[in-house]
Amino acid sequence: MQRVNGGVCTVKNIKASGCKNGKHGVGILLTKNCEAAGVFTKNKIKAAPVRLTKKVLRDGKLSAIVANSGNANCFTGKKGMEDAIKMQEITAEKLNLDPNEVAVASTGIIGLRMPMEKIIPLINKASLKLNNSPKASRKFAKAIMTTDTFPKEFAVEFRLKNGEKCRIGGVAKGAGMISPNMATMLSFITTDIDASADELYESLKIAVDRSFNMVVVDGDQSTNDMVLISSTRESGEIDEKFQTALNFLCEELAKMIAKDGEGATKFIEVIVKNAKSSEDAKKIAKSIVSSPLVKTAVFGSDPNVGRIIAAIGSTNCDVKEEKINIRLKSVTDVNIVKNGEIIKSKIPYARKVMNEKEIKIIVDLKFGNSSAKAYGCDLTYDYVKINSEYST
Repeated sequence: MQRVNGGVCTVKNIKASGCKNGKHGVGILLTKNCEAAGVFTKNKIKAAPVRLTKKVLRDGKLSAIVANSGNANCFTGKKGMEDAIKMQEITAEKLNLDPNEVAVASTGIIGLRMPMEKIIPLINKASLKLNNSPKASRKFAKAIMTTDTFPKEFAVEFRLKNGEKCRIGGVAKGAGMISPNMATMLSFITTDIDASADELYESLKIAVDRSFNMVVVDGDQSTNDMVLISSTRESGEIDEKFQTALNFLCEELAKMIAKDGEGATKFIEVIVKNAKSSEDAKKIAKSIVSSPLVKTAVFGSDPNVGRIIAAIGSTNCDVKEEKINIRLKSVTDVNIVKNGEIIKSKIPYARKVMNEKEIKIIVDLKFGNSSAKAYGCDLTYDYVKINSEYST
């Protein structure tokens, strides 16, 4: 498996484009006649585009995605659904598609009507610029950014068991309101694997559970989260090699989201080993990376391992205090807790680790055989500043 350039356009016959006007943007992904599947936010309040796109995917067919930034089109009542359908219909008309095969995604401020006078011209403009190229994928990725500081793209090429080459490409956006229970913010994935919509859905669920679902920036779950996967079915049949590659791609995109957390200065990766069950490992990893006290300790380069210990215990998972080992790792590797005891002589070395920009917190519970990873970032003054500046 190797990384390749091109993002979502690394797959032949997939076209993309993107345009921006101030804080509002529109990206279009042309996935004509693709098999497709998606996973969506579990927030009880779902944005109009989420509800509409779930209906679109009922038959597993997708020909285009239109995504906008700057407005979430959530908590906007009947008018909000009318606006989402309008986006769908205009895109279908411009591209000569069935509207029922056009997905809609939105991200931005919640509770405001969609400024259709700005969105419609952007749809018209983007529909004329569709292309299959790395540049087109990058424009799509940039168009859907909100508080993101960089576009998030990744693509891989690998060989299936039968020797055929297969490709997967993806883009994602997200920097705040990140504590998903399905995916995170918006992510769109393309592939040429020969798979049905049901097979794509099963693979996507597995990949999302170990990647996007393990990212925490601020603990707030969005109303607009979705991850969609579309396949041209022009390569070989789906197998476990595809699952491995999809897992890897989603994990790389998830890491980018964590590194770009609003106001973040440091990236945190939590690895939990030897938990009693997979569920316990996930809970503990997410508890540590979600903890405001752990996040602020990382920001302040404070090796206060007691905060990590408290986050472990707060999950009510099965652990034995006297078995817990904790390591802090960056350029150096410091074993700060051994068999349930803090090694005080290691604290100065641990502080040096906490000064680094990328930090791994490795917890060995010695209580089973299950493991999990979670991704996050520190909590800074700038996060508060960014989210206190409400703008229409």
